[in-house]
Amino acid sequence: MENQRNISEFILLGLSNDQNIQTFCFVLFLFCYVSLLVGNLLILISIQCSPLFNQPMYYFLSHLSSIDICYTSSVTPKLIGDLLGGTKTISYDNCMLQVFAMHFFGSIEIFILTAMAFDRYIAICKPLHYMIIVNRTKCNLIALVAWAGGAVHSFPQLSMTIQLPFCGSNEIDHYFCDIFPLLKIACTDTYITGVLVVANSGTVAFVSFVVLFVSYVIILFTLRNHSAEGRCKALSTCASHITVVILFFGPSIFGYLRPPTTYPEDKVFALFYTIIAPMFNPLIYTLRNTEMKNSMRKVWCQRLFSKESHN
Repeated sequence: MENQRNISEFILLGLSNDQNIQTFCFVLFLFCYVSLLVGNLLILISIQCSPLFNQPMYYFLSHLSSIDICYTSSVTPKLIGDLLGGTKTISYDNCMLQVFAMHFFGSIEIFILTAMAFDRYIAICKPLHYMIIVNRTKCNLIALVAWAGGAVHSFPQLSMTIQLPFCGSNEIDHYFCDIFPLLKIACTDTYITGVLVVANSGTVAFVSFVVLFVSYVIILFTLRNHSAEGRCKALSTCASHITVVILFFGPSIFGYLRPPTTYPEDKVFALFYTIIAPMFNPLIYTLRNTEMKNSMRKVWCQRLFSKESHN
């Protein structure tokens, strides 16, 4: 590969060159990242230390929280460091690693969200068979398939990116390494590679979104036959899921299901699926979920009381 490139690092142009905007973004994204870590760790610990872990929905939610931490951590710490006045450079190897991590964890998140929609569909549409269809063995299998799907999606993306020759500019007009900005600075015709990237990433995002959309339409249609109390509880849970899906999938579809080129809006849309959506996930799933709130209170109150009793 050394014969195909004469650069060892890239320069990330970031979100803005204005120092005031950079300072504002530094404070904002540092707050977002800390909130994301604290929120998702609270969910993880609360689920792991309570009976909720035995319920499929919360089993998948704990996976989603883990993936959110990994996914955002592949981009945000570097972004925060660059905004603080770092060099804004990234080595070739770290750039390729970032491309792989983004697509690997991002696609797993898509598959976990799809699994959560499947779980809600079975719970609401086939409640009598729920514990048989969505048992722990099948939950483990679904989680394994999600991780395998992430690998199947991301390794071809990485392979195509590694094969790109770079012999001119090393400036990436983005705040992280992504395939479309890299295609823009590659010194070769990248049309076919761009089409393959769209076919891979765009198809994963669009097909998953269609499956989710159809699932929730069927769920909402089925809720007409439920009691008012049952409808209320189910709608509250589904509303949380639908909010997360819109926040994550809307920008993702714009980012990858389109002609293989770059737009000025790309950075703004990327902020939604790399930082904003993962940050809001804990809030959305806890504030609208009574079971989750009660479990968190119980787990953390027990921990506080046990500490006080030891003292």
